[in-house]
Amino acid sequence: MTGYQWAVVFAAWLGWGFDIIDALLFNYVAENCIPTLLHLPLKSPEALAQTRHYTGLLTSVLLLGWAAGGIFFGWLADKIGRTRTLLLTIVLYSIGTALCALAPNVEFLIFCRILSSLGIGGEWAAGAAMVAEVVPQKRRVEAGALLYTSAPFGLICAAVINKVVAGWWLAARPDISWRVVFLFGLLPALAAAVMRLFLKEPEAFQEQESRKPSLSELFSPQMWPLTRSGVMMAVTALLSWWTLSAFMPLLAGGLATQHALTLGLPPEATAKLQADWKLTATAFFSIGGFVGTMLTVPLANGLGRRAMFACYFGASALAIAATFGLPLPPQVRLCMQGLIGLTVFGVFGSFTYYLPELFPTRLRATGSGFCYNIGRVVTAFGPILVGQVAMGGIDNIQRVLFWVCLVPVCGVLVLPWVIETKPAESP
Repeated sequence: MTGYQWAVVFAAWLGWGFDIIDALLFNYVAENCIPTLLHLPLKSPEALAQTRHYTGLLTSVLLLGWAAGGIFFGWLADKIGRTRTLLLTIVLYSIGTALCALAPNVEFLIFCRILSSLGIGGEWAAGAAMVAEVVPQKRRVEAGALLYTSAPFGLICAAVINKVVAGWWLAARPDISWRVVFLFGLLPALAAAVMRLFLKEPEAFQEQESRKPSLSELFSPQMWPLTRSGVMMAVTALLSWWTLSAFMPLLAGGLATQHALTLGLPPEATAKLQADWKLTATAFFSIGGFVGTMLTVPLANGLGRRAMFACYFGASALAIAATFGLPLPPQVRLCMQGLIGLTVFGVFGSFTYYLPELFPTRLRATGSGFCYNIGRVVTAFGPILVGQVAMGGIDNIQRVLFWVCLVPVCGVLVLPWVIETKPAESP
C-alpha cells in the first residue's frame, strides 16, 4: 500500500476511535453526572437507582440518534463525498460531547447526546466506504479489520480519561469531575482540522455513475437480499454489544462496592476500587476485542464470511452464558470480560469490510450506513429494558445479562439467509 493509502486508513482509524470515546464517556461518569443534575446525594440508594435508569435511557437515545445519523450521513457521503462527510461528522460529535460539560439539567444532557449521536453514527459509514475504495481490493479485509481496532483503543481511552480525571485529578470533586471528562470530547475536532489538510475524495467515488443514491433502492428486488443480510448480522452484533457494554461500568462498580463492603473499606478507598475495577473490566474487554477483531481476517479469508459469523456468534453465546451464569468470584468475572470482548466485540472487525462488499460504489455508504445503523433502532430497546431491571441492584443486572446469550443464538439461526461475499464481487 502507498503512503497515502495508509494515511487514509489512519485518518478513518482516528475518526472511529474518537467516535467510540465520545460515545462511551457518559457510561463512565454516569454515577456522578446523573445525581448531580438531579440534585441527589452521591452514592445514595436513590442516586444509584436513577443512574441505572438514565444509563439505559441515554444509551437508547444515543443508539436512536446514531441510527438516524448513520442513515442520513451515509446517504450524504454518497451524494457529496466521503471526505467532507467524514470531517463534518467528526466535528459534530465533538461539539455535542463537549457541550455535555455545560449541562444544567438532564434534559439539556439528552439534547447534547442526541447531537453527538448524529455525528457518531455518520462517521462510520463515511470512513468505512472511504477505506474500502482507497485501499487495494485485495487488502480490503485486512484494512477493514485494522480500521476497527480503533474501537478497543477508544474504549480504553474513555476509561483512562475517567480514571485520570475522576480518580486522580478531581477525585475529591466528583460533582465537577464529570464535566471535565466531557471536555475531552473536543479532541476529535482538532484531529479533523489536521485531516482536512491531506484527505481527498477516492477516485472510485469521483468516477462513479451520475445517478444519485436512493435509500429506497436498498429495498428493490435486486438489492433487498443484500440489505437483509447486512441488517440481520448487524442487529445481532449490535444488540449483544450495546446491552453488555452499556452496563459494564455499572457492573464493575457494583461488584467493587460489594467487595469493599466485605473488606470494610472507607468511602475514598471504595471509590478508588470502583475506578480500578471499571478500568480492569474495560481493559480485558478491549484487549479481547482487539484480538477478536484481528482474528476476523484469517477466518473470513479461510472460511468465508458466513462461517466466520457462525464461529463468532456461537462463541459469543457461550462466553455470555459462562460470564454471567457461573458462580464466579468477582475478580474472575471481571477477567471474563476478555472472552466477551474476543467474541461479542471481535465480530465487529468484519463489518468494515463485509458491509461495503455488499453494495456497488454509488450505494456503498448508503447501504453500509443503513445496515449498520438501522439495527440500533432495535438495539435501543435492550438498554432500556436492562436499565429498568437494573434499578433492583447488581444481582438483577447479572441475571438479565445472562439471557443476552440468546441474541447471538438467534444470529446463528438466520445464517442460511446471509449472503456470502468475496472481494472480486465488489468493484
